[in-house]
Amino acid sequence: MTGTEPTARTCDVVVVGGGAVGENVADRAGRTGLEVILVESELVGGECSYWACMPSKALLRPGAVLAAARAVDGAAQAVTGGMDRAAVLARRDGFASHWDDASQVSWLEGAGIELIRGHARVVGPRRVEVTGADGGVSILEAKHAVVLATGSEPVLPDVPGLVASPPWTSREATAVQDIPESLAVIGGGVVAVEMATAFSDLGTRVTLLVRGDRLLSGTEPFAGRAVAAGLVGLGVHLRFSTEVTQVERVDGQVRLTLSDGEPMLAAEVLVAAGRRAATTDLGLEAIGLVPGEPLTVDDSMRVNGVKDGWLYAAGDVTGRVATTHQGKYDARVAGDVVAARFGGQRRAADAAHPWSRYRATADHHAVPQVVFTRPEVATVGLTEAQARAAGYPVRKVQLSLGAVAGAAVSADGYEGTAAMVVDTHREVLLGATFVGPEVAELLHAATVAVVGEVPLDRLWHAVPAYPTVSEIWLRLLEEYGL
Repeated sequence: MTGTEPTARTCDVVVVGGGAVGENVADRAGRTGLEVILVESELVGGECSYWACMPSKALLRPGAVLAAARAVDGAAQAVTGGMDRAAVLARRDGFASHWDDASQVSWLEGAGIELIRGHARVVGPRRVEVTGADGGVSILEAKHAVVLATGSEPVLPDVPGLVASPPWTSREATAVQDIPESLAVIGGGVVAVEMATAFSDLGTRVTLLVRGDRLLSGTEPFAGRAVAAGLVGLGVHLRFSTEVTQVERVDGQVRLTLSDGEPMLAAEVLVAAGRRAATTDLGLEAIGLVPGEPLTVDDSMRVNGVKDGWLYAAGDVTGRVATTHQGKYDARVAGDVVAARFGGQRRAADAAHPWSRYRATADHHAVPQVVFTRPEVATVGLTEAQARAAGYPVRKVQLSLGAVAGAAVSADGYEGTAAMVVDTHREVLLGATFVGPEVAELLHAATVAVVGEVPLDRLWHAVPAYPTVSEIWLRLLEEYGL
């Protein structure tokens, strides 16, 4: 530091990153009277609000609704047209708030949280430097804690010509205004399959280039197979065990050279090959941490290896679980820990129990996720392979969802699969996977069962309504032997 550095502004807590995770940390930490300053370099609300969850699901929903109507005789005859591109994009724009964060800023003001716009760097213990868009620099000094919630950034494979092309990432895909005639998608994970679905619905010729031999590699194998079949049914061209070796722009198109030597042309190329913690330019070296690496935290979301325990992190930046809902869960834990440790107006419960009672345990064994393809994939907890690798005595029960009356009523020719993974020693649910139309709404019951470690002989008394798709729970338990 030089003698000309600005005077430090002091507050109780500094939260770096104003996405959904950072907002939740700031809100929870500030509820007990702590003065919280939130620093954001882009739009308050972050990736989820403007370039991920909300706009992507807005793009996917019209196609799902059309498919649902076409699957029910009597309604199918009324569906005489296809997607209205302009209407789909306009609805998406609305869900992305037209990329204007005024309402989010208003919420911060109402919650008593001060916003400072700019790029933040940690320059010392409890000390953050913020550089504004005009180049002005301010220093924030936290009395108690700094919380990093800077999220993640897309990984671009080291392929010659790729960066110079330049490619789309999920941001360009979800914020698209001009629908391309053709799109090459590099990847086989959630973003890749969802965007392949959305653009196929919008009339784009989509080719999915997958390095491995299956889609959604972290799920039960039947889930990836079902999604692959669904994409093929939409007209998506799937190429497995395929890598891109070179990319270049030629006459307004993208030319990709593939590992088998065959070239292909597409109007655009979307890279959906994973994400990494956004820690490269946070100044972590100033406090002995490694830039570019995830921030390793304990279950109270406190960053390991930082003297005096003043640094916390939540969300994708930790490398734990990269979903918005799980990041917000971690944020609530982090905010509550900070409030309980340092807040001046502790709740009665906090006075009786130390701050260390707060723990983010769902990240380890009860992570829910939905993939909004057709069919949908909804998962929570461990797959059979993961459970066996962890040393559990395991039995998997798997049934056709189409066999229950509620599914048959829901859609003509309903196809889907449900599976549960059981710890046979304790007879509790370790995980569940559902594949089929609208199965996302089955997921929370499974999540409650996994988190609550509900014994199966007790779960058997949770009677599903008839005729609903939830009747699959009864069938799974009967198949298990109850």
